[in-house]
Amino acid sequence: MFDFQQMYREKLRTPEAAVECVKDGDWVDYTSSLGKPVLLDRALAKRRDELHDVKIRGNLMAGPIEVAECDDSQEHFVYHSWHCSQYERKLCDEGKCYYIPMVFHNNAAYYEYFLHVNVVMVSVGPMDKHGYFNFSVNTGVAAPIARKADIVIVEVNEHMPKIRGGYDECIHISDVDMIIEGEHEPFADVKTQAPREVDRKIAELLIPYIVDGSTLQLGIGGMPNAVGEMLAQSDLKDLAMHTELCSDAYLALYKAGKLTNKYKNIDRGKGVFGCAIGSNELYEWLDDNPGIAAYPLEYVNRPYVISQIDNMVSINSCVAVDLYGQVAAESSGSRQISGTGGQLDFLIGASGSRGGKAFICMSSTHTDRNGVKHSRVKPQFNGDIITSPRSQVYFLATEYGVINLEGRSTWERAEALISIAHPDFRDMLVKEAQERKIWRRSNKR
Repeated sequence: MFDFQQMYREKLRTPEAAVECVKDGDWVDYTSSLGKPVLLDRALAKRRDELHDVKIRGNLMAGPIEVAECDDSQEHFVYHSWHCSQYERKLCDEGKCYYIPMVFHNNAAYYEYFLHVNVVMVSVGPMDKHGYFNFSVNTGVAAPIARKADIVIVEVNEHMPKIRGGYDECIHISDVDMIIEGEHEPFADVKTQAPREVDRKIAELLIPYIVDGSTLQLGIGGMPNAVGEMLAQSDLKDLAMHTELCSDAYLALYKAGKLTNKYKNIDRGKGVFGCAIGSNELYEWLDDNPGIAAYPLEYVNRPYVISQIDNMVSINSCVAVDLYGQVAAESSGSRQISGTGGQLDFLIGASGSRGGKAFICMSSTHTDRNGVKHSRVKPQFNGDIITSPRSQVYFLATEYGVINLEGRSTWERAEALISIAHPDFRDMLVKEAQERKIWRRSNKR
């Protein structure tokens, strides 16, 4: 028998000793969300003045990230994110973070074929008796990064929930170079973003499209939370989970007896996810739960996998749409807000599912900081970053209705989109459609 405890002792280091392996010009990965290596990040930041051009990748991380905060010059550390949390969005606004465009189902392939990782630093659960450390709610991204890294450092976080997985949910001590221990603050109890009245209105319009036994992918924000809240109160039953991000919306469905995963075509009986962000109650529910399976995003977000699930329903949000049906979901103008994530993955996958549907939702208007109201249906994007191309967009919803753009011509799209725009902006949008020659004279009522 291997003496894993002896191996553990031999690889144990202080954070300060571990980060000595980082050299000028290195690429360092912090992986994702709760995988952020808090103690190692703090120790690496202390080496600022002796290091130059060290580049760090992460995503969906709460603050502070010490290496980003300690070096305004970016001569020593440069931070990058491939999906911005609210905190990382603030870093982007301050010029302290650079966004990496990434389609999530290709996450593993990016690392395997195109990216170099000198050092990976990742928080894990405590080692089990077989010598494995659990990647926990970071399973969606961690293993492919660790496999590519020249040096693997794990930071044992005593608060990490243990997550059962399909594959790649753990790393063995034999694949680890250094181990860090230390006391960690409990995770912040992230509360679900409360749905607005407009979110509830849109959710009401979506409910009739969902049938018993549907499998759900819910994105981030008030709209998907509103759908989860209303589904929990509905008459629907035997719903299932297959989602890149597990949130408290699924916990609400489970507590209401709606989430059973009984009729899934694949992974029957198990709710599948890649990453999880939410309340401590959510993490407690996920902890060592046989009804839950975490997988890498290369599986969770693969359109081919998604398309195998009957009645797959994908519900995501966006910032704006133009009259051609192009969707901007990750930025406002050039300002990075979140990331490409899995919206396109689930659009394609759910569209290929028998009985599947993919919804992109938004309020019809937004109000800027000066109190001016703007339409989220735009005449035509000009310089905006497109997340989902018009050829892939399926259902779109506002509080004024739900439309289906699949197979629709340019004038049909314009007509449908104007019908769900706020009434105050419809005449303007008709005029803009006419100028672009995508409006039939007979449409004008």
